[in-house]
Amino acid sequence: MSKTILLITDDSAEAKLLQQFVDPAKDEHFDVKWAGRLSDGIDYVRSGKVDVILIDTFIAEGSGMESFDRLYRLAPYLPMLAFCSTENEELARQAIHHGAKGYLVRHHLGSIKLPQMLLAIIERATMEEALFIEQERSAVTLNSISDAVLNIDINGKVTYLNAVAEYMTGWAGRDALGRPITEVLQLIDAATRVPVLSPLEQVLKQDRVVGLSANCLLLRRDGHECAIEDVAVPVRDRRGNVSGAVMVFHDISQAQAMTKKMSHLAQHDFLTDLPNRILLVDRLNHAIALAQRHHGKIAVLFLDLDGFKHVNDTFGHMLGDQLLQSVARRLTACVRNSDTVSRQGGDEFVIMLADDVHEQDVILIAEKILAALAAPYNIENLELQVSASIGIALYPTDGQCSETLIKHADTAMYHAKSSGRNCFQFFKDEMNLRA
Repeated sequence: MSKTILLITDDSAEAKLLQQFVDPAKDEHFDVKWAGRLSDGIDYVRSGKVDVILIDTFIAEGSGMESFDRLYRLAPYLPMLAFCSTENEELARQAIHHGAKGYLVRHHLGSIKLPQMLLAIIERATMEEALFIEQERSAVTLNSISDAVLNIDINGKVTYLNAVAEYMTGWAGRDALGRPITEVLQLIDAATRVPVLSPLEQVLKQDRVVGLSANCLLLRRDGHECAIEDVAVPVRDRRGNVSGAVMVFHDISQAQAMTKKMSHLAQHDFLTDLPNRILLVDRLNHAIALAQRHHGKIAVLFLDLDGFKHVNDTFGHMLGDQLLQSVARRLTACVRNSDTVSRQGGDEFVIMLADDVHEQDVILIAEKILAALAAPYNIENLELQVSASIGIALYPTDGQCSETLIKHADTAMYHAKSSGRNCFQFFKDEMNLRA
């Protein structure tokens, strides 16, 4: 397939001269097209049938290189050469800064292998265009994925960020290129706030795939923090030597928040947001283990509301739910932050008092709870009244495990209810015999 040379010059003789040096009879690679004006040359270029452009510096001389600029903007992928006389070589050299790949001197055409040189220039331009298209394709692909991608060279300097990486780090690509990775990718431990070594740096040192440690935060340039998950891998040259590294990472903040929320929902009562039975038993088992090691004491209080069924049946479940929420707030206010107030379901609540609590402390807290719950509740312009019956079991005297302590506290609660309500009872062994 022949290659087309576009010669832009106001002298048609120049085209004939050039054709002689690339005569198809001698070499079938080229066909010279002549344009006497720049506008005609632009029309040729727009036709898409040009492989290389030669432009006379005489045409560009009066326009301050504008001719080269216009052609380069029109077709940056086409190789362009300045065509000049000996006295205009300086002007031709200037053209190189305006898109020209080089220049040809008229009087030297006979001393060079022009067809081979032009063919090499065209082939090089073709390869450069193919590389450009591949890079553009890669850039579009990398910018369309949801993960961030960041590359560094062997010296730990940033060589590439895709759009997601730019957003997550807060660095525009043009600002980040050439900067140390430690400046662009700032990582800290979520718990200790201590800086964490970048996986990219570890890859360069260890020559292996490296993942980010758990609980790691990325500090964006503006100070925003987000949890990330990543993997970094080495990039090798043809000899197999590490020449850099690439890291792919993504924001897991939302996923962590969702996991945390699901975990919270699984361990808390949906109505009152108090710990449910699952979380209570877990905390109680932990408290028992500590008490066993340190010879401590624990109290478990089982509460059942007196009069709640009447309120629920009379005024409806919506108002009953609001009452339960008020009860939960009052119970929480009666105990310490180290204690646990949980809802077991319905109108039943269980409280765990840990930290080596003594019987007299339990009595004071039980009395405080009874007084707090017996005070009137103002809900939906109604004044409501409920009280509580409380059963109490102590560790280690009333049980050695969470299941037994809760069961014995429940048993004591029923004795308190049968004893007149709005009171508390400590568990006694004979209660099981009567049951």
